[in-house]
Amino acid sequence: MSEQIICSGVSLGYEGNAVVQELEFTVSGGDYLCILGENGSGKSTLIKALLGLKSVMSGKIDWVGGLKPNEIGYLPQQTVVQRDFPATVKEIVLSGCLSKCGLRPFYSKEQKELAEKNMKQLGITELKKRCYRELSGGQQQRVLLARALCATSRLLLLDEPVTGLDPKAQTDFYELISKLNTEGITVIMVSHDVHAAVRYASHILHIGSSKQLFFGTKDDYLNSRAGKLFLAEGDETNE
Repeated sequence: MSEQIICSGVSLGYEGNAVVQELEFTVSGGDYLCILGENGSGKSTLIKALLGLKSVMSGKIDWVGGLKPNEIGYLPQQTVVQRDFPATVKEIVLSGCLSKCGLRPFYSKEQKELAEKNMKQLGITELKKRCYRELSGGQQQRVLLARALCATSRLLLLDEPVTGLDPKAQTDFYELISKLNTEGITVIMVSHDVHAAVRYASHILHIGSSKQLFFGTKDDYLNSRAGKLFLAEGDETNE
């Protein structure tokens, strides 16, 4: 598949202080890239840079193959306030089309059909008239995913998407993302869950304290020093 993102020698930070330096990785169409790392390693800063919300200190992020930053379907971590948002499921899913509306103050027939299609695909059609705040955590994540799919059918960026979900809901959500990936959507997922990463991802980007520890295929990561250490730490945490 053709490359969609090329990150070359990228350093990111705030007020002249680098959080992470010399990031080197590529994302091609159909990849499932999982970004691993401890808190404070620069994962959130990288997300902002990929979304075009933050400038790089040095290096370059190239969007190739016709993909643009505003064509990313983004599913952020939810805050308590966002979980209590007083809107219907259908309204939230449709809001994913806002970037396509231009100056029109209403949604087109095609956009409404797209919202219906994505709700059906994610199994939430029967919830469309329900208030978002009344849903379970797993249902809310499906709604936000349907919203992201209304923004793009090419690339999804997911930031810790299973945080706060029970184990079954986590597994269901991971399986859903994997299915979308096999259907051709590129996935970039930020996670602390190394076991989910090595189960579902095709590629791993592991960021350590201020530097990149690994980028490559999942199989190579499993045989790398960084991968073996991080897997061992994850096993100790789960004991």
